[in-house]
Amino acid sequence: MSDFVSRIGTAPYVGPRRTAGSVGDAIFEWLCRGAGLIVLLTLGGIILTLFIAGLPAFQHFGLGFIFSTNWDPVEGREEFGAFISIFGTVVSSILAILFAVPVAFGIAYFLTELAPMWLRRPVGTAVELLAAIPSIIYGMWGLFVLVPFVQMNIQLTFGETLGAIPFIGFIFESNSFAGTSLFSAALVLAIMILPFIAATMRDVFEQVPPVYKESAYGLGATRWEVVSGVVIPYTRKSVVGGIMLGLGRALGETMAVTFVIGNANRMPQSIFDPSTTIASVIAMEFPESLAGSLQQSALFAIGFLLFFISFVVLATSRWLLRSRLKG
Repeated sequence: MSDFVSRIGTAPYVGPRRTAGSVGDAIFEWLCRGAGLIVLLTLGGIILTLFIAGLPAFQHFGLGFIFSTNWDPVEGREEFGAFISIFGTVVSSILAILFAVPVAFGIAYFLTELAPMWLRRPVGTAVELLAAIPSIIYGMWGLFVLVPFVQMNIQLTFGETLGAIPFIGFIFESNSFAGTSLFSAALVLAIMILPFIAATMRDVFEQVPPVYKESAYGLGATRWEVVSGVVIPYTRKSVVGGIMLGLGRALGETMAVTFVIGNANRMPQSIFDPSTTIASVIAMEFPESLAGSLQQSALFAIGFLLFFISFVVLATSRWLLRSRLKG
């Protein structure tokens, strides 16, 4: 018996033996390979389509297309630049993250540490249901409810007070009082990405070994000291990965942002100024663009830039999650 075991331990691995009964396994294996290849081919096709369709704009404007603030689709004066829409996309998404993360952390902390067992499931379900609401509903609610609230209770109430702060007050001073602005778009985005970030934080907080927290409590630590000294250090990379996934969701949002951002192709001087994003520009102008025109090529080009920005964000989040698993 020991000789047999020793021979098994030294024999090279040759893989599963193919028999007549393994034909089903082979078919299943190739179907799975095909599914994976379809995803890669689809992704590659999207990238290639956007790049080829946007190539005339890149060739016509060169690198200045990315940094130009001009956007004039009038025939005979066609000038297109992506900087305003890139700026609006990035700023509104970052503001949304700043608004959503503290609330998501509070929800996750409440559900894992404070809420009684009978309350955790209803609250968790209610938070997750926010993710099921269509984006156009968020946009309509934002336009008719959130925008007037921002206009009357936030911009008018805090705008002048915050505008008096030295060096940074100009961020809050605005000559536009329509309510549609970067700030309103960021609030809508924050509500939309909140369930994704909160669910991620809740799940990773629950993975902290109870013995770690019990040991900290045994040493006299308070709840906040346990969270800041044990839970957050243990889960920080996964938390950051979840936040980056929420940021990727915010970058590509279209309809909700189109309703509330104002769709103004000019550089905002304040967070209460109307602006635009890449997704909203494409949604507003693509149906009116002529096939093969420079305007349509510019829209494909900014779509390619949005894809690149989203890819960088999601790749970073995957790297953080992978490094957390290896750690």
